[in-house]
Amino acid sequence: MTTPSPGHAAGGFPRFAVLMPLWGRDLPDRFELALTSATLGQRQRPDLLILTIDGPLPPGLEAIVERVANGEFGRAEVLRHDDHRGVAAALQDGLETSPYDLVARADADDICRPDRFALQIPRMEREGLDLLGSAMREFSDRIAPGTGPLRTRPLEHEEIVRYLPYHSPFHHPTVVLRRSVALAVGGYRDLPLLEDYWLWERMMLGGARMGNLPEVLVDYRVDEELFARRGGGKLYASDVRLQWRMLRDRVLSPGHFLRNLVIRAAYRFSPGWVRRVGYRRFVERSVPPERAS
Repeated sequence: MTTPSPGHAAGGFPRFAVLMPLWGRDLPDRFELALTSATLGQRQRPDLLILTIDGPLPPGLEAIVERVANGEFGRAEVLRHDDHRGVAAALQDGLETSPYDLVARADADDICRPDRFALQIPRMEREGLDLLGSAMREFSDRIAPGTGPLRTRPLEHEEIVRYLPYHSPFHHPTVVLRRSVALAVGGYRDLPLLEDYWLWERMMLGGARMGNLPEVLVDYRVDEELFARRGGGKLYASDVRLQWRMLRDRVLSPGHFLRNLVIRAAYRFSPGWVRRVGYRRFVERSVPPERAS
């Protein structure tokens, strides 16, 4: 039998880790479902689960974390932090901890479809990609997985580069990234709600090769308050910081900078239901039509 290289499992499949953050407001039943879908439920299972805990947890979550630590969901490493520091710090710790260069993101309340990693990881290796996402579908307590609104993004590198100055070109819960490339540009940095978008911009400027798969590989949980939480001055301040950074990096022209600020102000300071309608109508429909099927 051939001995696999350090970066490859038996059969030549690249080794990879799943990085999942957890904090005290996550719900135990959703967390267990998300865990199972990203590990035991995968046709190609990860070589390591990195669970990074952001602050204290209630007993229900602690009970599941103990099962993770005991190996019930496969080989795992649990990182703990006594204080709630935010998702960027939690993800950065996990990224730095991973022994593998390929790291797949997963959230503690979404559902990864069984073929997710069997499709994404070989594509990363075959095409030398540094960042790869996919489409996803929304679901909720009222809408069954697989039946909700579709969220898509441009597929090819050149389309993604053109799209990035206007919207985030990746759905964060669907992404597999190359750890070495992400860390080379500083990794995750604190920017409320936009820490991923900022990382994508820096990875692009660092020469990352990017892509998205058209398949829906994640079912994304959308609760009743999702769009309500995405408004307000704090998040608009994040918008301003990121837009200013992209202007300085010459990703944006001055005209596009001003246009984006006006659009984001209208989005952040509108009622939640308006944000929901606006996102569906303008963000999702901004993907090239031939890619949105």
